[in-house]
Amino acid sequence: MSDKRQRARVQGSWAKQVPKHSGPSTGAVPNNHQPKSGSQPPAAWGCGPQKTTTTFEFNQPTKAVRDVPPEKVIELAGDYEISHGPSGVSRLQLLPGFLPPEEADWMFSKLLAELPWSQKTNFRQGEAYDEPRLTCWYGELPYTYAQSTMAANTQWHPLLLTLRETLKQVSGCSFNSLLCNLYRDGHDSIGWHSDDEASLGSKPTIASMSLGDTRVFSLRKQPPPEENGDYTYVERIRVPLSHGTLLLMSGATQDDWQHQVAKEYHDRGPRINLTFRTIYPEPEGHRAGTKLRFTAKDP
Repeated sequence: MSDKRQRARVQGSWAKQVPKHSGPSTGAVPNNHQPKSGSQPPAAWGCGPQKTTTTFEFNQPTKAVRDVPPEKVIELAGDYEISHGPSGVSRLQLLPGFLPPEEADWMFSKLLAELPWSQKTNFRQGEAYDEPRLTCWYGELPYTYAQSTMAANTQWHPLLLTLRETLKQVSGCSFNSLLCNLYRDGHDSIGWHSDDEASLGSKPTIASMSLGDTRVFSLRKQPPPEENGDYTYVERIRVPLSHGTLLLMSGATQDDWQHQVAKEYHDRGPRINLTFRTIYPEPEGHRAGTKLRFTAKDP
């Protein structure tokens, strides 16, 4: 009898109760206890062995690595020859403070209130759009650019006639026309372009008078033919134009450079830009607004 009790105690000490599963009794095995399968996951998931048959080789770039030229800044008074090329020398003359502050203030207020400002409709790739600025035109001839024409207007404001005579003495040019631009705030702008219409003649001189808030006048050089119109590596110039500043562009500037006044995304007050120029009748055989580009036969 004692032997049976002894054997029962020994067997009972090894007979531990299996713990009960707390989840539903579905008979499913938890994910972290799934039996391992002998099959490997597809190699496309990046978990299994992958075979690579491609051999990677380093090849020198076909084009030389080039640095983008730093933008130059012109802000001091002076005469600048900004480039020399087959079409000639491109020149800028910058005269900050050309008008005394009191005179510039009076002129700005008067022109802002009294000129016949309007928003011009223009065309880009056949689509009409409103120019992001206001303009008006003075001259005995109409002026066409970007497929849109401004009618002749001989009713010059007296103040503009006085300023034209002053600029004639400084530049030596008898300007007969004037394009006025009003940039109402920093969102008004004008895109990249050259003033190279045939009606402006070869190598025109343009006198640009700035009144009001300072805006940046940017220039970029025309790329050589081998660049296929890519402006990435061209020279660039930045000219801040402040209240009362005069900028003269002459020589081959309109042949070899483009310019713009870009949008600015912070507060800017209104700015008036007066661009005096000399305009001629459209050359025979040219459609109004046609560009006049430099050729090797030009003097």
